[in-house]
Amino acid sequence: MTAARTLTGFALVAGILALTPLAANADTAAAPSTTVSAQSAATSEWGTYYAPGRKAKAYGTLWAAPKDDPSRPTSLVKVKGKVFDKTRTGSACGWAVFRISYGDSSGNVPHKFRTFTTCKYNKAKKFSFDFKNVYQVELKVCSEPKAAKPSLNCLYAGTWKNLYTYFEQN
Repeated sequence: MTAARTLTGFALVAGILALTPLAANADTAAAPSTTVSAQSAATSEWGTYYAPGRKAKAYGTLWAAPKDDPSRPTSLVKVKGKVFDKTRTGSACGWAVFRISYGDSSGNVPHKFRTFTTCKYNKAKKFSFDFKNVYQVELKVCSEPKAAKPSLNCLYAGTWKNLYTYFEQN
């Protein structure tokens, strides 16, 4: 199981590196990116991101510690934000799910999830967290029934929004 996670982490990094040249050739009229570059020390805003059907939303800020070597992970990332439930029914909740890829002591690049939820219509739930040795931070916003954790559909279906990547994109 650990080998599979390690290979998944390496595949994720390899995929990102493979797509970097494509991003450089992208149409310049596209919407501005909210991804924070690795050299940035300033706080950067991200969002507003919505769940399908606009049933939940999340936005906030991300700060990454500055670094000299773009091939290394940043020593610290701080994320703050708010998540909203936009459904009027009491059975649904808004979820902000973060997937953080980090370097561990054995040199692997596993990921962890951080989740924040609110079930109160249009009332913000504030959140913040710090994470060390970060390669990438991604976000997914979901609207789902009340539960202790997000569903597998929320975690694995659809696309993640990239908030931070450890390497400099030129």
